[in-house]
Parts: sequence; structure tokens; C-alpha cells
Amino acid sequence: MTVNLSTTEYAVLGVLGEGASHGFALSKLLAADGEVGRVFRVRRPLVYRALDRLVEAGYAEPVSTEKGDAGPQRVVHKITRRGRRRLDRWLATPVAHVRDIRIVFLLKLALVHRRGRSPVDLIRDQKAALLPTLTALETPDADDYLELWRQHNAAAALAYLDDLECRYVT
Repeated sequence: MTVNLSTTEYAVLGVLGEGASHGFALSKLLAADGEVGRVFRVRRPLVYRALDRLVEAGYAEPVSTEKGDAGPQRVVHKITRRGRRRLDRWLATPVAHVRDIRIVFLLKLALVHRRGRSPVDLIRDQKAALLPTLTALETPDADDYLELWRQHNAAAALAYLDDLECRYVT
């Protein structure tokens, strides 16, 4: 059975995929001033809740405990093979909507970058996924301010992806 994961759970799974860790360390990476948190912030209680849900779904597992600095023992978790497969599929899948580029696509890009992998395939797949939207918005109704906004937003997203691709392709 496939469990639906939230963006928060994918963010936690993504940083857990870098190596075994405890919730406190994960929450530092996902804090507003953390390397991943600058793209997608996850508050500490939500990190622990996501870890519990990932364990329940079989995507992560506890492997040990270690002494906390000033509090209770910390449970160290690692990603499972099943979790790794799920994460890899998610990281390779473009987002469905232009609006999701701002958060979900950038989160994927940050996690791919942290893994030391090229994001070029993800960028190209994302551009291809946007083409039907751009085509549908090519000639917006002159009186429809919302369609005009969508056209400009999609065009800006495509320009960003073009620029991003150029930076990674040598």
C-alpha cells in the first residue's frame, strides 16, 4: 500500500536520505536559517511528527539512540530501501502546477543538489511538464486578469528553468 506523503514528510525523508540522523539534527537543517529550511521550513514538532509517520509507513526506521545534550535520549533514524525508492521517484518527478515551482520544485532542487547529483534531468522534465500550460495560456482573454497573470507567471517560470538549465549544462 502506498502512503500519501506531504511536502513536509518528503523534506524530512530527503534530509534523512543523506544519512542516519536524529530529529533534532534534521530540524536544524529544516529551520528557517538551515540549508534546506531557507527553501522549505519545517518546525521541530513537525519534523518529529513526520519521522513517526515515515516509520509507520516503512520509509524510515530507528537504528539507535544517543544521549541528548540537555534532554532525553535522541532516537537516530535511517531511511529504508523502500523509503529510498520513494524519495528517488519523488525527486525525479516534475511538479504538476506552476504554483508548485516556488516551493516543491525548489525543495526537490535543493535536495538533489545536496546529494551531489545533477538536476538537469529534473529541470528538463519540469520544462516539458509546463509546456501544455504555456500552450493553453498563449492567447489569454484580454479582459481576464487571472488568465493574464497565469500566462506571465508560467512564462517567468519557464524563463527561470531555461536560465537554471544553462547554469548546469556546460
